Amino acid sequence: MSIALKNVTKRFGDTIAVNDLSFVVNEGELVALLGPSGGGKTTVLRLIAGLETPTSGDIFIRGHRVNDLPVQKRNIGFVFQSYALFKNMTVYRNIAFGLRVKKWKRRAVKERVEELMHLFGLEQLGHRYPHQLSGGQRQRVAIARALAPKPDVLLLDEPFGAVDAKIRQELREWLVRLHHQFNVTTLFVTHDQEEAMEVASRIGILNCGRLEQVGSPQEVYEQPANEFVARFIGVMNVIELEVRNGMACLDQIVFPAPGYKDGDKVRVGFRPYNVRVSPSPDEYRCQAVIRHAYFLGIMMRLDLELPSGARVCARLTKEDYKRLGLAPGMRVSFQIAEHKILGAAENSNAPA
Repeated sequence: MSIALKNVTKRFGDTIAVNDLSFVVNEGELVALLGPSGGGKTTVLRLIAGLETPTSGDIFIRGHRVNDLPVQKRNIGFVFQSYALFKNMTVYRNIAFGLRVKKWKRRAVKERVEELMHLFGLEQLGHRYPHQLSGGQRQRVAIARALAPKPDVLLLDEPFGAVDAKIRQELREWLVRLHHQFNVTTLFVTHDQEEAMEVASRIGILNCGRLEQVGSPQEVYEQPANEFVARFIGVMNVIELEVRNGMACLDQIVFPAPGYKDGDKVRVGFRPYNVRVSPSPDEYRCQAVIRHAYFLGIMMRLDLELPSGARVCARLTKEDYKRLGLAPGMRVSFQIAEHKILGAAENSNAPA
């Protein structure tokens, strides 16, 4: 393992920023920490880097406990959300900065900086200053500077948050290629679920300083550990049903509810693409009215209203939408192909 946190807690006064956190990043992995703002993601990075000290628990890098090790001795590359480039230094000197601090020989500095400038497509920009660069160029310089001293671990805090959507997509693809080339253990923080799903081999989902789930993108999407993960990763319908005769029911929606008793309230989640819609009101068991249809490029999102007034979101391709002759105001039927019981509803006596 390259990074390990064991029962780490960080308090700022009465505020718990990180709460009894344990997880491992293996050597050469590219792992994302995903969660809402204020969830503790950046604090975790700062704890690993040595910019914050844990209130309790232990942090290990390559098997060595580093709680008391100063920042400069942890051999970590850190890329801040704001890039933190030195404004009075050229691109070349920014990349070379860490090498000179570590007293690399001049020739070795020159070779390393030129190697990185070539790999990062910065050869023609060595003489420029940060204010003369685009957001994407500044980000590449920041990552090159972090990688220059050959760190054991690379930490990225919201690495693409300050660039527009097109550049962000290009930088994601570039980061994946870069990781394959350097194979440096990388932990990056983001609140963008699409970014985490596309880039990371594993995702850790943080909420209020707690780790809700760790797994591959497919695992956290298809097998969410709880309702928070289900709602945060992708789009999830979550509806509340009442158990009658061992079945959870809402209008014509009926699911088996093993372990629950009559009168219990349970919450069930299902993805919009698992909602099959038919223009025939009688083809499927469940009836609804299409209240709105939203164009999402290659997809259409349908807002379905059930007889009780509850709403269900469905997604289908624009070709299927047209082929089926669907339109707002139409009465349709639907079925739910896959679902997950997320647990008892609040204020219910049902088992959690």
